[in-house]
Amino acid sequence: MKNRFLAAALVLSMTALWACTPEAPGGGGNSASGSVAMSRDDSLVYAVDPDLDTLFVVDAKDPSSFKEVKVGRTPEKVLVAPDDTVYVANRFGRSLSVIRKGEAQVSATIDVGIEPVGLAVSTDGKTLYVVNSASRADLDVGTVMAIDTATQQVKWEAPVGPEPRGITLLASGKAMVTLFKSGDIVLVDLAKGQVEKNGSDVFVQLNRSALNGTTTGAGGGSFSPSPFPGQQVGPRTRRPRGLEAITTNPEGTQVYVAALLSTDSMLNTRPNDTGTGGGSPNGTNDPRFGGSSSGYGSTGACGVSSAVAAPALLTFDEKGAAQVDDVGVCDVTVTERPPMLLTSNVPGVPVQGPTAIVADPSGAFVFIANRDSNNVSIIPTTSQGGSAVDPNAGFKGGGSVSSNQQVVNVGAGPTGLALARDGKTAWVFNAFDHSLSKLSAEGGIVRQKQLTVLGKDVLPANVVAGRKLFFSAIDARMTNPQLGISCSTCHIEAREDGHIWNTTEGPRNTPSLIGKKLDQTGPFHWNGEFATVSQFMTHTMRDRMGGQGPTTQMEQQLMAFIMSVPTPDNPFTTATPADVLARGKAAFDKAACGSCHTGDALTDNKFYDVGTLVTRGDVKDRTEFLFHGGLNTPSLLGIARTGPFLHDGSAPTLKARILIGKDANKHGQTSSLTTAEVDDLVSYVRSL
Repeated sequence: MKNRFLAAALVLSMTALWACTPEAPGGGGNSASGSVAMSRDDSLVYAVDPDLDTLFVVDAKDPSSFKEVKVGRTPEKVLVAPDDTVYVANRFGRSLSVIRKGEAQVSATIDVGIEPVGLAVSTDGKTLYVVNSASRADLDVGTVMAIDTATQQVKWEAPVGPEPRGITLLASGKAMVTLFKSGDIVLVDLAKGQVEKNGSDVFVQLNRSALNGTTTGAGGGSFSPSPFPGQQVGPRTRRPRGLEAITTNPEGTQVYVAALLSTDSMLNTRPNDTGTGGGSPNGTNDPRFGGSSSGYGSTGACGVSSAVAAPALLTFDEKGAAQVDDVGVCDVTVTERPPMLLTSNVPGVPVQGPTAIVADPSGAFVFIANRDSNNVSIIPTTSQGGSAVDPNAGFKGGGSVSSNQQVVNVGAGPTGLALARDGKTAWVFNAFDHSLSKLSAEGGIVRQKQLTVLGKDVLPANVVAGRKLFFSAIDARMTNPQLGISCSTCHIEAREDGHIWNTTEGPRNTPSLIGKKLDQTGPFHWNGEFATVSQFMTHTMRDRMGGQGPTTQMEQQLMAFIMSVPTPDNPFTTATPADVLARGKAAFDKAACGSCHTGDALTDNKFYDVGTLVTRGDVKDRTEFLFHGGLNTPSLLGIARTGPFLHDGSAPTLKARILIGKDANKHGQTSSLTTAEVDDLVSYVRSL
């Protein structure tokens, strides 16, 4: 009943307030996000398809009528400026495509940085802001680039931190940018073109009770809010990861960020094993050793049973201060913000993989597209308040909808959404089946009213099927829907999440799966406990994700998809000067790196102790689980942007990795390398 009244309030809110809401200063209250946008008069829907390198221009009154515009390589984001100029971010094209309203072709192409993934435009339409995942000059740092829309020239470019993704403009004349793997935000002063605030207090605020002197780190010190040095297990602590989608309220004063909250709790892979850190580990036993097969569950945020990485909506004020729950006690003291946890009002149907987010101009709701669960969440922007009695009272009546969240099913792999200004319609682009969903609010319920297929598959059938499996948090063969996790929950974007998982075997860094010639690099896992891909997949799906397990056909489909995904864009693969590569290769040989990193996959698939085993603190490497006497040699292919490095994530950069234990020759013959040779070696390795 509450869900019905919530939806009714949504209809009234959209209908009454949408059209008359003024545009916020600084671009607040974005009405579109991700792969979908709309013309200013609601007559056209724009959707970008990365498989087809195409922008679809769709008639909103008749979605079956549309035009196709070929843009750059792998377009993922689209934005419509106040003058109805359309900008498309071509992720693997290092460019933006510019399309004028009414034209069915690209009028200009703007060169930008590496993997542009975030777009915003000033209210006056004079400046376009682009987030580049990495700089062309330094892969360790991404940038925000300001472009004059009249001249299409770059005004300034500012480094903002590693792997940035989303951007939203604030009423204060600043911008907030999300850091994907670091799980944090940065505040950029747009007038000065520089970072004003590098990071926030979000980890501390999420884990207030855990950080209140109740935990200790390595050497008996206080729990470190940073992953390293010395990430240690904490009582139900969680770290934000996968931060991309971001928007503001209509006033541009409150910011909403979609995220995953990854657990720091000890995950048990062995039955009846308390590890070495004291206390019972948290997690599910491994069926190979007599345990159950319900998957990796953990006590979730605010005491709610959830997966090891729970989807959440983080709120910040305009100064970058976090307004979030304490995950240990769920002490909700601030009501003027959305509920933090993303939950479902449909039993057995999870929400997972948030990829796009918009706030409706009335300020009453936030809409989130969830790629891994094929649905859209509609969430009230207040933790308490709202009517559960009389839908005509809107949000001024009595009662509470607090954690009530409506979920609307759409097509496969939703990656973008846009809210029409008429207050009655929303549009969602579903990337995995090339379709456009039209959502309508009628009679107090929001439903998918129409699904229009815009394009056809161009990828091999096995790749198409494998992608849907990889990103599915609802397929019972892959996962336990009660947990609502997918392969991409940890291998975000089919890459890695930057999280160090605490297990009873030791700390374990999520490795990237792509570009590694995975079919040639068995045995698998850092411990090398799985000899074949089949064993590895069966263990992951059944024992960690709680699914029924793969068939042979599913294994083939998953491998086809993984092998098809390109490595992160890296200009140094082709742009590193020949003399630098020659010196770097000489340093590589001098240090005997090739004795282990050899062959097509740059790994001998063997196991070594290179001096990085963790021997102190709450989470130690346990030698009884080093089945081959050491840790698996990782492939160096595409390694440049896969930090942090090492099995415990203790090296934030490639150079840091080389310097760790350099003089002891534990990781190759590195003691004789000069400072210049180390730099050349880094340049060579990052070009691989």
